[in-house]
Amino acid sequence: FAAALFPLKTTSEIILLLNEGTFESIFTSSLATMKPQHLLLLPVAAAYTLQSPHHSFVGTPVSGPQHRANFRMDTETNTLDPVTKYRVEKTLKNMNLGDRSMTLRQAEAVHGMPWKDSIDKKVQDDELLYMPFWEWTMSFIEENLTDLKVAPCHNGKTDFSYNVNTKKKARIVNLCASSKEYRKIRMTYYDAGDNTQVFNAVFYPDPEYNLPILGIDLLAFNRKKYLAIVDFQPLHEDEADHAATYEHILEPIKDKYESLKGRMSSKFYDETQFFSQQMLFARFDEEKIVQDDLFPAFKSYVQTHLDLVRSTDANPSDMKMVLERQKEYDTYSAERDPATGLFAAMYGADWAGDFVHDFLFSMSERKEGGAPPAMPFMGGPPGAMGGPP
Repeated sequence: FAAALFPLKTTSEIILLLNEGTFESIFTSSLATMKPQHLLLLPVAAAYTLQSPHHSFVGTPVSGPQHRANFRMDTETNTLDPVTKYRVEKTLKNMNLGDRSMTLRQAEAVHGMPWKDSIDKKVQDDELLYMPFWEWTMSFIEENLTDLKVAPCHNGKTDFSYNVNTKKKARIVNLCASSKEYRKIRMTYYDAGDNTQVFNAVFYPDPEYNLPILGIDLLAFNRKKYLAIVDFQPLHEDEADHAATYEHILEPIKDKYESLKGRMSSKFYDETQFFSQQMLFARFDEEKIVQDDLFPAFKSYVQTHLDLVRSTDANPSDMKMVLERQKEYDTYSAERDPATGLFAAMYGADWAGDFVHDFLFSMSERKEGGAPPAMPFMGGPPGAMGGPP
């Protein structure tokens, strides 16, 4: 896409422009001198680049009822290395191309969020168990993050922001954003009445920060069985390989809640990969634990993660390594995510596969022909689902 805008520039020259900080001014100048017919081609070119199987979802929202196409480099080629691709994406995302961006609250409201009642009208009491977690997270990121922008929930052919199976009474809503602190924030709420309630979120730090990923997976089944995972998911096996250590900060929080000190099984995930020693993990039967223990602990972990990012010095030289490790995390998660089985049953196999690889874990390498995990649960790191952990 950049080559289309700068036909006389080589890849090396584009990288130099980016490093010199003149990429944006030249891009804006190019837009100003383009003929009308060329400007009309910009959305087409941007939409075309989105058809690549791997997406970072760091684009900007569109004006109008949906989202602006995500301006990005084509990742099917090896023209640019991952760091340069990310920097180009970030530069383009931050440009003002003249149309009004959708705010976080506007994006939330597109599908009626926050919902007040369940899709299953038979449910009467406390219908949406984890909706307070969604609402608190929305307020927290809106009030505390810098340069918060809505990102598109699509891969160029499918909109993942909402899906519903009215016959089976199940619906899913998704929201994606980015900020100065986080390369990607994604949030999911799944409502299937008393049968299943899920809140899932992942915060990927900007790659200039060699820090763990914040992962959240909260589930309720038949309002009898509950599962919760909240963790600073490490990029490296050795905590000391991160830019800052963090488990000592989490330990006092975890120590307050005996109900959240469980251990996951190794049925689907290796606890030594992408999980910390201070992971909040719980299986319980008493719903009161959700409000009494899980909610305050969850809020403390989210606040502490942002504090960790802000107290750490950015290091651009770490970007390549961090992006590679985040990609490993996504690939590991996508390959083991038992939620694919649920999504396939509810929304079809094609949608499910694209949703897992192009939205949930959008940097993952996709292996064709791989059978989805059979157990119908939301999960993947963060989540350890697929049967009772």
